This record gives sequence, C-alpha cells and structure tokens, in this order.
Amino acid sequence: MRGELAGLPSPHPLVGTLPGIYQEKSFTERFCTALDDVLAPVLSTMDNMAAYFDVATTPDDMLPWLSVWLGVPADVPLPAERRRKVMLAAARMHGWQGTRRGVELAVESALGLRTVVTETGAADWSLDASAPLPGRPRPAMVVQVHVPPGGALDERRVDAVVDSVKPAHVRHRVEVVEAV
Repeated sequence: MRGELAGLPSPHPLVGTLPGIYQEKSFTERFCTALDDVLAPVLSTMDNMAAYFDVATTPDDMLPWLSVWLGVPADVPLPAERRRKVMLAAARMHGWQGTRRGVELAVESALGLRTVVTETGAADWSLDASAPLPGRPRPAMVVQVHVPPGGALDERRVDAVVDSVKPAHVRHRVEVVEAV
C-alpha cells in the first residue's frame, strides 16, 4: 500500500508556517522537516485522490481495494491489466445487473470468452385479460460459453460468476460449446 516516498517534497513545508522566533531554532527546523517527510505522501495522495478512484490510473497495489468498491472479488489472482479490464466491465455492467446481457458481459469479462445466454422468460401483450402468459412458469437460463478448440474451462468459476450477477430466483445451467 501507500508508504514513504524517498525525496518527495512537501507542497506545504511546516517550518514556514511557524512564527519567526521558532523558525530559527535548529531542533524545530529538523522536527518540522521530519514531519514534512511523513506528511508528504499523505498530502500527495489527497491531492491525487481522483486518480486513485479511476480504474485506468490507480496504482497496481490499490486495485484490490478499488475492486471491492465495484463488487469484483479481490481474492481471484489476475494480472493487473486483466483486473483493470474486469473492473471497467464491472462499472459498465452495474446498469445491466440481473439481465441476460448483464450475465453475458460478466462471463465474457471474467473469462474473455464469447457467451450466449438463453432465458425461459418472455414478454407479450394482449387485449384479452385471460390470455396465457408467455414463457415458462419457472424462470431459468442456459449459459453457453464458447471455448477455443481443445480449450478447457473451469465450470465452477463460470457458475460463481453467473451466481453473482443473475437474479437469485433464476436457476441456471452452464454449457461449454467448442467455438467454430
């Protein structure tokens, strides 16, 4: 995490804020300089706070912290660039949460594989109030993940991703399809 950065100057040296009588004392000057060394990273962090909240510019060691804010599991080992892509996708997906497209985006961003979701639900309209309802009574979805020829896929990982973004009452099944 954040720590001391050797040679980082303080943008607001403390000794200059003291009354003149204290500025000429050697001990006070050394004490303030030591405090400046400790406070410089804090002030730098505060001055650059917007960069810490931006997935593209946050330092690599801050990615797990920021990923928790976005609802992305931080305990999954991913290279920094892959984690940034997953986090950007998560930020875009918040509006798609619980939808067919949201599940597809989540699996595609987590695994980098083309995904197609088929649902049992449907929508229709009728002038007849007693018209049968469309779709099936028990909501479910089939998640097809297209893997390259000869490629392997951890279905438990796909299940975990789908479980985290689909509505709780919807059952799902994962199908691994060899891409053509």
